[in-house]
Amino acid sequence: MRSLLRPRNLYVLLSYCVLSCMPFVPWLFGQPVAHPGQLAGIELVCWIGAWAFFKRPAWFHWLLLPAFLALPMELYLYTFYGQGISTHHLGIVAETSPAEAMEFLGSKAWLLVAVFVAVLAWFATSWIAACRTRDLDWDDVSRRVVIGVLGVGIAVFAYGHVFGIAPPPLPAVAPVASVKNSVPEVTAPPRPGSVPQAQRLPRLAHWARLPLDLDGFARSWPFGLMARGVDFYKERVYLADLNRRSAHFRFGAHAVQAADAPQVVVMVIGESSRYDRWSLNGYARETNPLLSQEANVVPLQDVITSVSATRLSVPVIVSRKPATDSLKDGFSEKSFLTAFKEAGFKTFWLSNQISFGKFDTPVSVFAKEADVVDFLNLGGFTDNSNYDEVLFGPLRHALADPAPKKLVVLHTLGSHWNYSHRYPKQFDKWQPSLFGVDKPVYTDIRIKEQLNNSYDSSILYTDWFLAQVVGALKETAQPASMLYVADHGQTLYDNSCRLAFHGHNTQYEFHVSAFAWYSDAYRERHPDKVSQLLRHRKARLATENIFHTLLDLADVRYPGERLEWSFVNPGFKQHKRYVDSYGWTDYDNATIKGACHEVIDKGKPLPRN
Repeated sequence: MRSLLRPRNLYVLLSYCVLSCMPFVPWLFGQPVAHPGQLAGIELVCWIGAWAFFKRPAWFHWLLLPAFLALPMELYLYTFYGQGISTHHLGIVAETSPAEAMEFLGSKAWLLVAVFVAVLAWFATSWIAACRTRDLDWDDVSRRVVIGVLGVGIAVFAYGHVFGIAPPPLPAVAPVASVKNSVPEVTAPPRPGSVPQAQRLPRLAHWARLPLDLDGFARSWPFGLMARGVDFYKERVYLADLNRRSAHFRFGAHAVQAADAPQVVVMVIGESSRYDRWSLNGYARETNPLLSQEANVVPLQDVITSVSATRLSVPVIVSRKPATDSLKDGFSEKSFLTAFKEAGFKTFWLSNQISFGKFDTPVSVFAKEADVVDFLNLGGFTDNSNYDEVLFGPLRHALADPAPKKLVVLHTLGSHWNYSHRYPKQFDKWQPSLFGVDKPVYTDIRIKEQLNNSYDSSILYTDWFLAQVVGALKETAQPASMLYVADHGQTLYDNSCRLAFHGHNTQYEFHVSAFAWYSDAYRERHPDKVSQLLRHRKARLATENIFHTLLDLADVRYPGERLEWSFVNPGFKQHKRYVDSYGWTDYDNATIKGACHEVIDKGKPLPRN
């Protein structure tokens, strides 16, 4: 024991202890840590396993280099965003060039270099200490015993993970006497594809289940970094597979205007913004004081999204993916980004959402088509996320780019829950609100008033954000056009409805806010398109129309185009608008039912694929 107290031994052990304390950093900021006992147990077992397998720290110390280098980033994310490194953050690191990083950091770049040098020095000195000591070697018989026990534990966990874990037996229930003349229950035979294959081995007994799960392991440090790295690798493979499906797809698009004719097209994808909360659309509260003053803003009064989930609705907005295919994974075609690139436009995807993860990769696969891709939200959807104004800097850079033709996509965080964290204090107009309330629960109907007030304030901030975008486009003095459409709306305990958020089958989630804007220079160049836009402002539209309209706005042509789906074209025709409500419901042949305004098809909905 005395030998462990030697300085070099203490230095090595304390270094490993500091690394292991990372999952508990939230306590320093007054935040809870889920299952701290389980986390500590996982880390202890992992350290014992590493020590037993490698025998001495000097032989596994180099494997800890990623943990040393990632520690400052983990601390930074916990300090400012209340979360640790995720697949999204790894994606940002992997895809950010040194030049972009230096530009983003500015004067803080030297601080980053200093921290990086200090961490490397810490790693090197602790490695030297581990090499020079032999007091921490584990070479007695207990090492082999521990390896054997851990091997059995790993085998049991792997068995349960592959074959499942049997539930505990139910308590005995007294048999119910049968009725003589009862009609036997007739069950339809299962479809062949739904018949589970017979398991080769039985499930693991419930009493043999280990107190370990992969999520808990991923939250541990430093060993959990491996799990996060594996998740990131899986997302990259998934993304590559989606890209491969459409790798050879081409629109064959071209611009009608000369290659050097300047033009700016902006597509703003909103988040969780319902139609009837915009004063631009008749709402009593003045949630759009700035946009309402813009002479060339054209509200689109009847735009429907097919499904109330970002990862499913955005692909329909940016590509020709049919609404009734929106639940299917992937799409064989590319987005309007590729069509614009083929027509000579430089393309930008600037996002305040996140890039990788279960709900985000289907969107980012389209984003990767752009010439410039910028994901700016380190906080994900947490309370500490960036405001949408973080997009202003990259937008200014895009508009200043020397390319004469530019397409800029702005993917905003809009009114994503928590609503009160989508805007700064000066926009907290309606009281009482959720601003400053710690972790409000949106499922609690008692906060209905505060929730609605905060939601309206988030729309007020969106109005300011969009007005600044319009102002930036005006300053270019170029022919410029802009479309804004939300991915879906929100249900907000409307009337006596006891539902909130999204993922329900309500009109409040399908009927989204949308508008178009054009510059005076654009109107001079395309008076016919402006005329058709004004003519169709009240038409029955769907997010399926956006792809075709955006290309038509820019005068980009391609074989097989459907100009009848562009509402800035004289050939525009309305089409059936399907929404995911108990099957694919024809929205225009539906009944709006009850306090929640559920959308119920008057006929028989199309089955989901």
